[in-house]
Amino acid sequence: MDTVEIARIQRLLAETAPQDLGAFFSPQELADAGDGPGRAASLAGRFAAKEACTKLFPREAALGALGPADFSVARDGYGAPTVVLSAAAQRALGHNRYADIQLSLTHDRHAATAMALARPAQAAPSWAARLLYRLLPLRRKVVLENLNRVYGERADRAEITRLAQAHYGHLGRLFLEFLWYPWLPRARKLAMVRVEGLEDLLAAHAQGKGVLILTGHFGNFEVATSAGLASFPQADGRFHFVRRPIRPEWLDRLVTRRFRKAGFGVLPKRGGLDAILDRLGAGDLVVFPFDQHAQRKDGVRVEFFGHPAGTFRSLAVIALSTGAPVVPASCWREPDGHHVLRFEAPVQAVEDADTNEAIRLTTREFNRALELLIVRRPEQWWWVHRRWKPWPARKRAR
Repeated sequence: MDTVEIARIQRLLAETAPQDLGAFFSPQELADAGDGPGRAASLAGRFAAKEACTKLFPREAALGALGPADFSVARDGYGAPTVVLSAAAQRALGHNRYADIQLSLTHDRHAATAMALARPAQAAPSWAARLLYRLLPLRRKVVLENLNRVYGERADRAEITRLAQAHYGHLGRLFLEFLWYPWLPRARKLAMVRVEGLEDLLAAHAQGKGVLILTGHFGNFEVATSAGLASFPQADGRFHFVRRPIRPEWLDRLVTRRFRKAGFGVLPKRGGLDAILDRLGAGDLVVFPFDQHAQRKDGVRVEFFGHPAGTFRSLAVIALSTGAPVVPASCWREPDGHHVLRFEAPVQAVEDADTNEAIRLTTREFNRALELLIVRRPEQWWWVHRRWKPWPARKRAR
Protein backbone atom coordinates (compact mmCIF):
# COMPACT_ATOMS: atom_id res chain seq x y z
CA MET A 1 0.00 0.00 0.00
CA ASP A 2 1.01 3.61 -0.43
CA THR A 3 -0.60 6.96 0.37
CA VAL A 4 0.22 10.30 -1.28
CA GLU A 5 -0.97 13.73 -0.16
CA ILE A 6 -2.87 15.47 -2.93
CA ALA A 7 -1.25 18.78 -1.96
CA ARG A 8 2.14 17.25 -2.75
CA ILE A 9 1.05 16.52 -6.33
CA GLN A 10 -0.50 20.00 -6.62
CA ARG A 11 2.90 21.48 -5.78
CA LEU A 12 4.56 19.16 -8.30
CA LEU A 13 2.20 20.29 -11.04
CA ALA A 14 2.69 23.95 -10.15
CA GLU A 15 6.49 23.77 -10.00
CA THR A 16 7.21 21.45 -12.94
CA ALA A 17 7.19 22.41 -16.60
CA PRO A 18 4.61 20.40 -18.60
CA GLN A 19 7.32 18.81 -20.76
CA ASP A 20 9.11 17.58 -17.61
CA LEU A 21 6.12 15.78 -16.12
CA GLY A 22 7.04 12.75 -18.25
CA ALA A 23 9.66 11.92 -15.62
CA PHE A 24 6.82 11.10 -13.22
CA PHE A 25 3.82 10.13 -15.37
CA SER A 26 3.24 8.46 -18.73
CA PRO A 27 1.53 10.42 -21.54
CA GLN A 28 -1.53 8.21 -21.10
CA GLU A 29 -1.70 8.94 -17.36
CA LEU A 30 -1.48 12.69 -17.98
CA ALA A 31 -4.20 12.46 -20.62
CA ASP A 32 -6.49 10.35 -18.42
CA ALA A 33 -6.14 12.81 -15.53
CA GLY A 34 -7.51 15.63 -17.69
CA ASP A 35 -7.16 19.33 -16.92
CA GLY A 36 -10.04 19.86 -14.50
CA PRO A 37 -10.10 20.36 -10.73
CA GLY A 38 -9.69 16.62 -10.09
CA ARG A 39 -6.36 16.43 -11.95
CA ALA A 40 -4.14 16.48 -8.86
CA ALA A 41 -6.21 13.84 -7.04
CA SER A 42 -6.20 11.59 -10.10
CA LEU A 43 -2.45 11.85 -10.51
CA ALA A 44 -1.91 11.39 -6.77
CA GLY A 45 -3.72 8.04 -6.99
CA ARG A 46 -1.53 7.03 -9.91
CA PHE A 47 1.63 8.10 -8.10
CA ALA A 48 0.58 6.07 -5.04
CA ALA A 49 0.00 3.07 -7.32
CA LYS A 50 3.51 3.39 -8.76
CA GLU A 51 5.00 3.47 -5.26
CA ALA A 52 2.88 0.50 -4.14
CA CYS A 53 3.95 -1.55 -7.14
CA THR A 54 7.61 -0.75 -6.48
CA LYS A 55 7.21 -2.06 -2.92
CA LEU A 56 6.33 -5.48 -4.35
CA PHE A 57 9.94 -5.78 -5.59
CA PRO A 58 12.16 -4.71 -2.65
CA ARG A 59 15.25 -6.49 -3.99
CA GLU A 60 15.13 -4.87 -7.42
CA ALA A 61 14.23 -1.48 -5.93
CA ALA A 62 17.15 -1.63 -3.49
CA LEU A 63 19.54 -2.42 -6.34
CA GLY A 64 18.21 0.50 -8.39
CA ALA A 65 17.02 -1.86 -11.12
CA LEU A 66 13.39 -0.83 -10.69
CA GLY A 67 11.50 2.29 -9.65
CA PRO A 68 8.11 4.02 -9.81
CA ALA A 69 8.71 5.11 -13.41
CA ASP A 70 8.63 1.43 -14.46
CA PHE A 71 4.90 1.29 -13.67
CA SER A 72 1.99 3.27 -15.05
CA VAL A 73 -1.76 3.09 -14.60
CA ALA A 74 -4.27 2.64 -17.40
CA ARG A 75 -7.97 1.84 -17.49
CA ASP A 76 -9.45 -1.31 -18.96
CA GLY A 77 -12.67 -1.42 -20.98
CA TYR A 78 -14.74 -1.26 -17.79
CA GLY A 79 -12.80 1.65 -16.29
CA ALA A 80 -10.93 -0.45 -13.73
CA PRO A 81 -7.26 0.47 -13.11
CA THR A 82 -4.64 -1.81 -14.62
CA VAL A 83 -0.84 -1.77 -14.46
CA VAL A 84 1.33 -1.16 -17.52
CA LEU A 85 4.85 -2.51 -17.00
CA SER A 86 8.17 -1.46 -18.49
CA ALA A 87 10.51 -4.16 -19.78
CA ALA A 88 12.40 -4.06 -16.46
CA ALA A 89 9.13 -4.47 -14.53
CA GLN A 90 8.01 -7.33 -16.77
CA ARG A 91 11.33 -9.05 -16.14
CA ALA A 92 10.97 -8.57 -12.36
CA LEU A 93 7.37 -9.81 -12.46
CA GLY A 94 8.34 -13.05 -14.17
CA HIS A 95 11.52 -13.52 -12.15
CA ASN A 96 9.52 -13.31 -8.93
CA ARG A 97 6.94 -15.79 -10.29
CA TYR A 98 4.06 -13.32 -10.25
CA ALA A 99 1.27 -13.77 -12.78
CA ASP A 100 0.11 -10.14 -12.66
CA ILE A 101 -0.54 -7.15 -10.41
CA GLN A 102 -4.03 -6.04 -9.42
CA LEU A 103 -4.73 -2.46 -8.33
CA SER A 104 -7.21 -0.67 -6.13
CA LEU A 105 -7.19 3.14 -5.95
CA THR A 106 -9.15 5.55 -3.76
CA HIS A 107 -8.86 9.13 -2.50
CA ASP A 108 -10.54 11.67 -0.22
CA ARG A 109 -10.10 15.44 -0.04
CA HIS A 110 -6.58 15.22 1.34
CA ALA A 111 -4.85 12.02 0.19
CA ALA A 112 -4.93 9.24 -2.39
CA THR A 113 -4.25 5.61 -1.48
CA ALA A 114 -3.39 2.65 -3.69
CA MET A 115 -3.12 -1.05 -2.99
CA ALA A 116 -1.11 -3.32 -5.30
CA LEU A 117 -1.62 -7.06 -5.04
CA ALA A 118 0.76 -9.47 -6.81
CA ARG A 119 -0.96 -12.68 -7.85
CA PRO A 120 1.43 -15.67 -7.76
CA ALA A 121 2.04 -17.65 -10.92
CA GLN A 122 1.81 -21.42 -10.71
CA ALA A 123 2.96 -23.94 -13.29
CA ALA A 124 0.37 -26.56 -14.22
CA PRO A 125 2.18 -29.63 -15.63
CA SER A 126 0.01 -32.23 -17.33
CA TRP A 127 -0.13 -35.83 -16.14
CA ALA A 128 2.10 -36.78 -19.11
CA ALA A 129 4.65 -34.15 -18.06
CA ARG A 130 4.70 -35.47 -14.49
CA LEU A 131 5.14 -39.00 -15.82
CA LEU A 132 8.07 -38.03 -18.06
CA TYR A 133 9.70 -36.20 -15.17
CA ARG A 134 9.50 -39.35 -13.06
CA LEU A 135 10.39 -42.00 -15.66
CA LEU A 136 12.99 -40.17 -17.78
CA PRO A 137 15.25 -38.30 -15.36
CA LEU A 138 17.68 -37.21 -18.09
CA ARG A 139 19.64 -34.25 -16.67
CA ARG A 140 17.01 -33.78 -13.97
CA LYS A 141 19.69 -32.64 -11.55
CA VAL A 142 20.87 -29.94 -13.98
CA VAL A 143 17.30 -28.76 -14.60
CA LEU A 144 16.57 -28.47 -10.88
CA GLU A 145 19.90 -26.76 -10.16
CA ASN A 146 19.22 -24.16 -12.87
CA LEU A 147 15.65 -23.54 -11.73
CA ASN A 148 16.78 -23.17 -8.12
CA ARG A 149 19.50 -20.75 -9.18
CA VAL A 150 16.96 -18.52 -10.92
CA TYR A 151 13.84 -18.97 -8.77
CA GLY A 152 15.07 -20.55 -5.54
CA GLU A 153 14.77 -17.38 -3.44
CA ARG A 154 11.46 -16.40 -5.04
CA ALA A 155 9.44 -19.63 -5.36
CA ASP A 156 8.90 -22.56 -3.01
CA ARG A 157 10.15 -26.08 -3.64
CA ALA A 158 6.76 -27.28 -4.90
CA GLU A 159 6.68 -24.60 -7.61
CA ILE A 160 10.27 -25.42 -8.63
CA THR A 161 9.22 -29.07 -9.07
CA ARG A 162 6.13 -28.08 -11.06
CA LEU A 163 8.26 -25.95 -13.37
CA ALA A 164 10.66 -28.86 -13.89
CA GLN A 165 7.77 -31.21 -14.65
CA ALA A 166 6.27 -28.74 -17.10
CA HIS A 167 9.67 -28.46 -18.79
CA TYR A 168 9.84 -32.23 -19.29
CA GLY A 169 6.36 -32.06 -20.77
CA HIS A 170 7.62 -29.42 -23.21
CA LEU A 171 10.59 -31.60 -24.18
CA GLY A 172 8.25 -34.52 -24.84
CA ARG A 173 6.05 -32.44 -27.15
CA LEU A 174 9.15 -31.02 -28.82
CA PHE A 175 10.34 -34.55 -29.67
CA LEU A 176 6.97 -35.54 -31.12
CA GLU A 177 6.76 -32.34 -33.18
CA PHE A 178 10.24 -32.99 -34.56
CA LEU A 179 8.99 -36.33 -35.90
CA TRP A 180 5.66 -35.39 -37.43
CA TYR A 181 6.03 -31.72 -38.41
CA PRO A 182 7.81 -32.34 -41.77
CA TRP A 183 4.89 -34.47 -42.96
CA LEU A 184 2.20 -31.84 -42.42
CA PRO A 185 0.63 -30.03 -45.41
CA ARG A 186 1.93 -26.49 -45.96
CA ALA A 187 -1.47 -24.94 -45.19
CA ARG A 188 -1.57 -26.73 -41.83
CA LYS A 189 1.95 -25.54 -40.98
CA LEU A 190 1.05 -21.92 -41.72
CA ALA A 191 -2.13 -22.14 -39.65
CA MET A 192 -0.16 -23.36 -36.62
CA VAL A 193 1.79 -20.12 -36.07
CA ARG A 194 1.00 -16.52 -35.15
CA VAL A 195 3.60 -13.77 -35.52
CA GLU A 196 3.72 -10.83 -33.11
CA GLY A 197 5.88 -7.70 -33.20
CA LEU A 198 6.60 -7.99 -36.91
CA GLU A 199 6.52 -4.19 -37.15
CA ASP A 200 9.62 -4.03 -34.91
CA LEU A 201 11.49 -6.41 -37.21
CA LEU A 202 10.41 -4.54 -40.35
CA ALA A 203 11.45 -1.18 -38.88
CA ALA A 204 14.86 -2.56 -37.92
CA HIS A 205 15.33 -4.13 -41.35
CA ALA A 206 14.43 -0.83 -43.05
CA GLN A 207 17.59 0.76 -41.59
CA GLY A 208 19.56 -1.03 -44.28
CA LYS A 209 22.29 -2.43 -42.01
CA GLY A 210 21.00 -5.97 -41.80
CA VAL A 211 19.50 -7.30 -38.57
CA LEU A 212 20.97 -9.34 -35.73
CA ILE A 213 18.26 -11.44 -34.09
CA LEU A 214 18.97 -12.24 -30.44
CA THR A 215 17.28 -15.45 -29.36
CA GLY A 216 17.70 -18.65 -27.39
CA HIS A 217 16.39 -22.19 -27.22
CA PHE A 218 12.70 -21.40 -26.81
CA GLY A 219 9.59 -23.35 -27.68
CA ASN A 220 9.87 -25.09 -31.03
CA PHE A 221 11.97 -22.71 -33.07
CA GLU A 222 11.79 -24.85 -36.21
CA VAL A 223 7.99 -24.78 -36.29
CA ALA A 224 7.69 -21.11 -35.35
CA THR A 225 10.28 -19.76 -37.77
CA SER A 226 9.66 -21.90 -40.82
CA ALA A 227 5.91 -21.24 -40.75
CA GLY A 228 5.81 -17.84 -39.10
CA LEU A 229 8.28 -16.11 -41.38
CA ALA A 230 6.11 -16.88 -44.38
CA SER A 231 4.47 -13.58 -43.34
CA PHE A 232 7.78 -11.80 -44.09
CA PRO A 233 8.18 -12.61 -47.83
CA GLN A 234 10.66 -9.79 -48.49
CA ALA A 235 13.21 -11.69 -46.41
CA ASP A 236 12.71 -15.06 -48.10
CA GLY A 237 16.08 -16.79 -48.27
CA ARG A 238 17.72 -14.00 -46.29
CA PHE A 239 17.53 -15.52 -42.81
CA HIS A 240 20.71 -17.22 -41.61
CA PHE A 241 21.15 -19.16 -38.38
CA VAL A 242 24.47 -19.10 -36.52
CA ARG A 243 24.88 -22.51 -34.95
CA ARG A 244 27.53 -24.96 -33.93
CA PRO A 245 27.45 -28.63 -34.94
CA ILE A 246 25.18 -31.03 -33.06
CA ARG A 247 26.32 -34.43 -31.92
CA PRO A 248 26.02 -37.07 -33.28
CA GLU A 249 26.96 -36.03 -36.81
CA TRP A 250 23.96 -37.70 -38.47
CA LEU A 251 21.61 -35.56 -36.37
CA ASP A 252 23.52 -32.42 -37.34
CA ARG A 253 23.16 -33.30 -41.02
CA LEU A 254 19.44 -33.91 -40.56
CA VAL A 255 18.85 -30.61 -38.75
CA THR A 256 20.95 -28.66 -41.27
CA ARG A 257 19.06 -30.23 -44.18
CA ARG A 258 15.73 -29.27 -42.63
CA PHE A 259 16.90 -25.70 -42.05
CA ARG A 260 18.00 -25.36 -45.66
CA LYS A 261 14.80 -26.95 -46.96
CA ALA A 262 12.82 -24.34 -45.01
CA GLY A 263 14.81 -21.59 -46.76
CA PHE A 264 17.26 -20.69 -44.01
CA GLY A 265 20.99 -20.35 -44.39
CA VAL A 266 23.31 -21.88 -41.79
CA LEU A 267 26.47 -20.10 -40.65
CA PRO A 268 29.12 -21.69 -38.42
CA LYS A 269 29.47 -20.27 -34.92
CA ARG A 270 33.22 -20.73 -34.90
CA GLY A 271 35.15 -19.09 -37.72
CA GLY A 272 32.05 -17.60 -39.32
CA LEU A 273 32.66 -13.89 -38.63
CA ASP A 274 33.44 -12.98 -42.24
CA ALA A 275 30.33 -14.76 -43.47
CA ILE A 276 28.19 -12.99 -40.85
CA LEU A 277 29.56 -9.59 -41.86
CA ASP A 278 28.94 -10.39 -45.52
CA ARG A 279 25.31 -11.29 -44.81
CA LEU A 280 24.76 -8.11 -42.80
CA GLY A 281 26.38 -6.08 -45.54
CA ALA A 282 23.89 -7.58 -47.97
CA GLY A 283 21.02 -6.54 -45.70
CA ASP A 284 20.24 -10.06 -44.50
CA LEU A 285 19.05 -11.20 -41.07
CA VAL A 286 21.37 -13.24 -38.87
CA VAL A 287 19.87 -15.27 -36.02
CA PHE A 288 22.10 -15.59 -32.93
CA PRO A 289 21.23 -18.19 -30.26
CA PHE A 290 22.64 -16.43 -27.22
CA ASP A 291 21.76 -18.57 -24.22
CA GLN A 292 24.60 -21.09 -23.99
CA HIS A 293 27.78 -21.04 -21.91
CA ALA A 294 30.84 -19.42 -23.47
CA GLN A 295 34.37 -20.30 -22.51
CA ARG A 296 36.84 -17.59 -21.53
CA LYS A 297 38.43 -17.44 -25.00
CA ASP A 298 35.07 -16.69 -26.62
CA GLY A 299 33.17 -14.89 -23.90
CA VAL A 300 32.91 -12.33 -21.18
CA ARG A 301 31.59 -13.01 -17.68
CA VAL A 302 28.48 -10.92 -17.02
CA GLU A 303 25.40 -11.21 -14.85
CA PHE A 304 22.59 -13.50 -15.94
CA PHE A 305 19.64 -13.81 -13.53
CA GLY A 306 21.79 -12.34 -10.77
CA HIS A 307 24.69 -14.77 -11.21
CA PRO A 308 27.89 -14.34 -13.27
CA ALA A 309 27.79 -16.42 -16.45
CA GLY A 310 30.20 -16.87 -19.34
CA THR A 311 28.45 -15.20 -22.29
CA PHE A 312 29.52 -14.94 -25.93
CA ARG A 313 30.98 -11.52 -26.70
CA SER A 314 30.68 -11.89 -30.48
CA LEU A 315 27.16 -10.45 -30.75
CA ALA A 316 28.18 -7.28 -28.92
CA VAL A 317 31.36 -6.96 -31.01
CA ILE A 318 29.40 -7.22 -34.26
CA ALA A 319 26.62 -4.88 -33.11
CA LEU A 320 29.08 -2.22 -31.93
CA SER A 321 31.23 -2.40 -35.06
CA THR A 322 28.47 -2.53 -37.69
CA GLY A 323 25.61 -0.60 -36.09
CA ALA A 324 23.21 -3.39 -37.08
CA PRO A 325 20.10 -3.37 -34.87
CA VAL A 326 19.70 -6.25 -32.44
CA VAL A 327 16.11 -7.53 -32.27
CA PRO A 328 15.19 -10.04 -29.53
CA ALA A 329 12.92 -12.88 -30.62
CA SER A 330 11.32 -15.85 -28.90
CA CYS A 331 8.67 -18.44 -29.55
CA TRP A 332 6.39 -20.59 -27.45
CA ARG A 333 3.65 -23.14 -27.72
CA GLU A 334 0.15 -22.19 -26.56
CA PRO A 335 -1.94 -24.71 -24.59
CA ASP A 336 -4.04 -25.42 -27.69
CA GLY A 337 -0.95 -26.47 -29.67
CA HIS A 338 -0.56 -23.29 -31.71
CA HIS A 339 2.82 -21.55 -31.75
CA VAL A 340 3.73 -17.88 -31.37
CA LEU A 341 6.80 -16.19 -32.86
CA ARG A 342 7.38 -12.79 -31.27
CA PHE A 343 9.83 -9.99 -32.07
CA GLU A 344 10.67 -7.22 -29.60
CA ALA A 345 11.92 -3.65 -29.95
CA PRO A 346 15.68 -3.50 -30.66
CA VAL A 347 18.16 -3.52 -27.78
CA GLN A 348 20.54 -0.57 -27.93
CA ALA A 349 24.27 -1.22 -27.82
CA VAL A 350 26.13 0.62 -25.03
CA GLU A 351 28.91 2.93 -26.19
CA ASP A 352 31.97 3.49 -24.01
CA ALA A 353 35.42 4.94 -24.55
CA ASP A 354 36.84 1.63 -23.32
CA THR A 355 36.07 -0.97 -25.99
CA ASN A 356 36.17 -3.88 -23.56
CA GLU A 357 33.76 -2.08 -21.23
CA ALA A 358 31.41 -1.33 -24.14
CA ILE A 359 31.40 -5.03 -25.01
CA ARG A 360 30.75 -6.02 -21.40
CA LEU A 361 27.92 -3.51 -20.89
CA THR A 362 26.30 -4.36 -24.21
CA THR A 363 26.48 -8.08 -23.48
CA ARG A 364 24.83 -7.43 -20.12
CA GLU A 365 21.97 -5.64 -21.88
CA PHE A 366 21.58 -8.61 -24.22
CA ASN A 367 21.39 -10.95 -21.21
CA ARG A 368 18.70 -8.73 -19.67
CA ALA A 369 16.67 -8.96 -22.88
CA LEU A 370 17.08 -12.73 -22.80
CA GLU A 371 15.93 -12.88 -19.17
CA LEU A 372 12.66 -11.21 -20.11
CA LEU A 373 12.05 -13.73 -22.90
CA ILE A 374 12.73 -16.64 -20.54
CA VAL A 375 10.53 -15.60 -17.61
CA ARG A 376 7.49 -15.10 -19.86
CA ARG A 377 7.32 -18.84 -20.61
CA PRO A 378 9.93 -20.40 -18.31
CA GLU A 379 8.86 -24.02 -18.84
CA GLN A 380 9.71 -23.73 -22.55
CA TRP A 381 13.34 -22.64 -22.19
CA TRP A 382 16.26 -25.08 -22.43
CA TRP A 383 16.92 -25.69 -18.72
CA VAL A 384 18.90 -28.86 -19.46
CA HIS A 385 21.89 -26.78 -20.53
CA ARG A 386 24.64 -26.05 -17.96
CA ARG A 387 24.46 -22.27 -18.34
CA TRP A 388 26.45 -21.30 -15.23
CA LYS A 389 29.67 -23.29 -15.58
CA PRO A 390 32.77 -22.40 -13.55
CA TRP A 391 34.88 -19.60 -15.01
CA PRO A 392 38.55 -20.62 -15.15
CA ALA A 393 41.19 -18.25 -13.88
CA ARG A 394 43.23 -16.43 -16.49
CA LYS A 395 46.49 -18.19 -17.26
CA ARG A 396 49.57 -16.26 -16.24
CA ALA A 397 52.36 -15.79 -18.72
CA ARG A 398 55.54 -17.55 -17.72
